[in-house]
Amino acid sequence: MKFIDLNNDWIVYKKENPQESENVSVPHCFNAIDGQNGTDMFKGEVCYVKTLHITKEQFSHYLFLEIGAAALVSSVYVNDKLVGNSRCGFSLYRMYLNSFLQLGENKVLIIVDNRQYKDVYPLMADFSFYGGLYRYVKLLEVEDIHFDLLDDGRDGVYLTQKYLKSNKFELSVMGRLVNEDDSRKTIQISLRLLDALGNLVLEEQQQQIVEKTWNFAFKKQIDNPHRWQGVIDPYLYCVEVIVCYAGKIIDNRTIYIGFRTVEVTAGQGLLLNGKHIKICGVSRHQDFYHVGNAITKKHMDLDMSIIKEIGANSVRLAHYQHDDYFYELCDKEGILVWAEIPFISIPTTTDEMNINAKLQLRKLIKQAYNHTSIYCWGVQNEITIAIENEKIYKMVQELVNLARDLDASRFVGQANIHSVENQSGLNKLTDVAGYNLYYGWYYQEINDFDRRLEEFHKEVPTMPLIITEYGVDANPQYHSYEPAVKDYSEEYQLVFLDNALRTINEKEFVIGGYVWSLFDFGSDLRNEGGKKGQNQKGLISIDRTLKKDAFYLYKAYWSKCPFVKLAGSRFMNRHKESNEIIVFSNLPKVILKRNGGLVEESNGDLPVRRFSNIKLDFGKNYFETIAFDADGIAYHDEMILNYVAEADLSYIMQENKLANHVVNWFKKFDLTSIGEVKINKGYYSTFDTIESIYANGAAREVFQKYFGNIMEKEPYCSMKGLMTINSMSKRSRFHMPKELLDVINRELNVIAKI
Repeated sequence: MKFIDLNNDWIVYKKENPQESENVSVPHCFNAIDGQNGTDMFKGEVCYVKTLHITKEQFSHYLFLEIGAAALVSSVYVNDKLVGNSRCGFSLYRMYLNSFLQLGENKVLIIVDNRQYKDVYPLMADFSFYGGLYRYVKLLEVEDIHFDLLDDGRDGVYLTQKYLKSNKFELSVMGRLVNEDDSRKTIQISLRLLDALGNLVLEEQQQQIVEKTWNFAFKKQIDNPHRWQGVIDPYLYCVEVIVCYAGKIIDNRTIYIGFRTVEVTAGQGLLLNGKHIKICGVSRHQDFYHVGNAITKKHMDLDMSIIKEIGANSVRLAHYQHDDYFYELCDKEGILVWAEIPFISIPTTTDEMNINAKLQLRKLIKQAYNHTSIYCWGVQNEITIAIENEKIYKMVQELVNLARDLDASRFVGQANIHSVENQSGLNKLTDVAGYNLYYGWYYQEINDFDRRLEEFHKEVPTMPLIITEYGVDANPQYHSYEPAVKDYSEEYQLVFLDNALRTINEKEFVIGGYVWSLFDFGSDLRNEGGKKGQNQKGLISIDRTLKKDAFYLYKAYWSKCPFVKLAGSRFMNRHKESNEIIVFSNLPKVILKRNGGLVEESNGDLPVRRFSNIKLDFGKNYFETIAFDADGIAYHDEMILNYVAEADLSYIMQENKLANHVVNWFKKFDLTSIGEVKINKGYYSTFDTIESIYANGAAREVFQKYFGNIMEKEPYCSMKGLMTINSMSKRSRFHMPKELLDVINRELNVIAKI
């Protein structure tokens, strides 16, 4: 098979305005700026046009167009004829072209659309729905016999490794060959396994007469393989699958595989090759500053280098299928991967079969199947944010069944919002229960994080538990001596995350956690924390240039690479004489100096060293910290703090002048002496969807009396077809007392449904 790069010389324009065009290369994202800066983000159809020159030699082969990904919906035209479309905006897709092409010049038009479709995921989420032809485009030239290119997969070959016993593994290699010719052909297919040094471990051949298709399969026992041990030793073997006809190689695949076992348990956590490891995980969105989703290998290499620097051993690639190159990097670096689909926040209300979620899951699994690093398929994220019911359970169960049918060798997991009760039916469906927990940020207190984990394990002791999200927004401009919820300071992020890290580490029954998030990312609807258009929960800025103090907190807990770092360097202007100086290090001996003189020495293995009651001289104070490893090698960091007369007001966030939907119901409405209301059928109630309530003028007036126009704006507008007043009452941000439901039902339940 021959690949021809089609990434250059595209003309792009908005469909509604073709006269304003520009020349671009792909990957390309048309929301690279407005998807991150809080301005109105463009959502609509954009056209990508390219002239493709086809030679007579090329026409003698079978030609396929390969598109790495186009978001969110796309259609492909060649010479003004529709070839096909994609409704999976994060997956690779291919199309057979020969019948649409002509010799010489051909017009290729790809229309990409990032508007919301009610049956295409994601429907609603806290990240920007970028549009664009944002991964590579290729032309594939193949012979008349080739691996299947149209099975929703990537390689057309699927490798499965399975542990047998006594350090013996079974290697299964399966796939399908397609014969495009009318004549039968005798084909030879060879399997070769080579170790990391290129030494041949095994070789086997099969011969078959192929008429139309041939489903081939190899099964071989591998004795005492060098195991893939995660970040400690990510050892990979090379599998070559070679197809020959008449003594000539006509197609081949080279795929890397590691032999390993992974177990998840409710008591011991995760076992890799029988040894316990705590998941020290980070979550990653794929976007980059002023690039959007159109990232290159250079961007992905940078992200991986940062994951290695922080010392993580796992990554949650949220909330969709990522570029195949990044899964490949995880294979090579030993990073365990939680991979997932964008079945997120709210389910479709127009597709009873949930076709799009199933198709995205099918493509994710088939296209990423051969990556050793992936240990778990995630089938949903906070899908009950609007409502939790049996219908959603059924949707999730169908996805779980599909994942297990496609890949019985890996686990299936999910990421629940905190309001999903411990004994919810959802937690009976997957192999792993994940929870996104933000105690002390969106609801309740920091210490409730520990309580919730203990309660879960007590109530559901046989279910493996992992924390799929936890974190807080931090703007590195903001600082505080008394960090508090929603002050967006670096200091509160440290308080929150240090508590979460210690809590996760202390509990053997918790598999581990994924901090949300490694990088700030685009979220076009956001306007908080002193910045528009971004979620600031990252440990690092969206452009990867600024590492917040919390990054070094994690590095101190996780990394084996020696370092020392002073926290609070951006909190330069201090208006109090006495200060606490925090030092992060993974080294046993740490010294703190001020203005050249020794302040204090700390010995031990604590990742966070706190030096209290450090007096500042008025004006400039020079701090230096020195840490020593076991061999006496010294590591340094320094910072300057200014003791000033008054607090620096630039460190304090000014409150956003946004509508606050949290109401003190006890003051606004009389909730006393309210008896329980019996619900009569045929009349509106708090159990009806907001959409159905809005369909009746009188019922809508009742709703707006209590909630105003909250449902007119995102994210709630997207939830109207699912959310009920009753389900609203279960969301912490509304602080809705039970008595209010009875008050509203008293007014709604006298309005008849027509």
